[in-house]
Amino acid sequence: MNILILGGGGREHALAWAISQNPKCDRLFCAPGNAGIAEIAECVRIDPEDSADVIAFAGEHAIDFVVIGPEAPLAAGVADELRDAGYLTFGPSKAAAQVEASKAFTKELCDAAGAPTAAYARFTDAAPAKQYIAAQGAPIVIKADGLAAGKGVTVAMDEATALSAIDDCFSGAFGAAGAEVVIEEFMDGEEVSLFVLTDGTAMLPLASAQDHKRAFDGDEGPNTGGMGAYSPAPVLTQELLDQAMSRIVAPCLAELRDRGTPFSGVLYAGLMIQDGQARLVEYNARFGDPECQLLMARMGAQALDLLIATAEGNLADAKVAWADDYAITVVLAARGYPGSYAKGEDIGLPDLTGQPLVQIFHAGTKDVEGQLVSNGGRVLAVTARGDTLRAARDLAYSVVERIDWPGGFYRTDIGWRAL
Repeated sequence: MNILILGGGGREHALAWAISQNPKCDRLFCAPGNAGIAEIAECVRIDPEDSADVIAFAGEHAIDFVVIGPEAPLAAGVADELRDAGYLTFGPSKAAAQVEASKAFTKELCDAAGAPTAAYARFTDAAPAKQYIAAQGAPIVIKADGLAAGKGVTVAMDEATALSAIDDCFSGAFGAAGAEVVIEEFMDGEEVSLFVLTDGTAMLPLASAQDHKRAFDGDEGPNTGGMGAYSPAPVLTQELLDQAMSRIVAPCLAELRDRGTPFSGVLYAGLMIQDGQARLVEYNARFGDPECQLLMARMGAQALDLLIATAEGNLADAKVAWADDYAITVVLAARGYPGSYAKGEDIGLPDLTGQPLVQIFHAGTKDVEGQLVSNGGRVLAVTARGDTLRAARDLAYSVVERIDWPGGFYRTDIGWRAL
């Protein structure tokens, strides 16, 4: 098969790494890719949100299967256009991808499906939003309704922070994403990520993972797109998994199906666990980053078979064989992230020959005349596997410490909740 992956981050590098190992993969392309992906796939300069260019490229290169990595092309309807043009595609329709593209849509979906989630209110003007915050008090959660590249959520522990977040949204800090705001009840507990493959009818839950959203050790500092993660997450017991599937995921997927907009792809459910009960924090319409790196490291080549089965509508008979191991990923980010940061800094990577249990997945990198340089906020993710979580953690950090990049930083406590 000739396969095209859309996207250019750490998630897409992990997908490319797993897919390239499957004998079904003949040629692998990635648009736009990055310096790491370029080592295993042919990177092409195509905007993944431009469906016309994507379809033209697919035709010219006899593409058999398209895997859409990030949320923006899904929200733009690229999956719909590809399927209409006859291409087998992994990723939900524009209508179904609203579970991520609109926070308000997801809250309404949960209401209709009876899925437990935080109490909420939605606003299109700052004044009533601020009045609501004054009435509710803090802690409270402020969310820009639309896609804001992982930066549109503020967990405000005091009213001043909440009011400032309202100002950010309505002043245009998040562009059109902040034109509407969803204000949610603060949910206490332990958060966990659940990924479920679905072809619109059948459901196949994948391994759990726990992300570390805050920038600094001890869960301090601003929210980020994720500074590291580990899998599986002990907090998601089989009992809680069954509960989440039966009370949250299955009813919401059934509601989407009943509306005539079935969800086909991977559904990310962020869950808050407290007192033996799971509630939905948010949905994403694609693999999480950095959780995807963990899942691909543990699944390997079989990932492609599962993605194809999902896209073809044949997921009912599919199974996933998990190794009895753990994986952990540590993100290296540019100093200043998630705020302003420098680009173009030289990076030196260690030689990992003979170390099959550890991979360095690239997120924000590019090659400049043979020199690897930084090109984003989150730049690298060192992902390691081990018989125990501690073994995986020790291996990952032993590689992190060998990376030569003075302009980078990372958390030193990934996996602390489980360890």
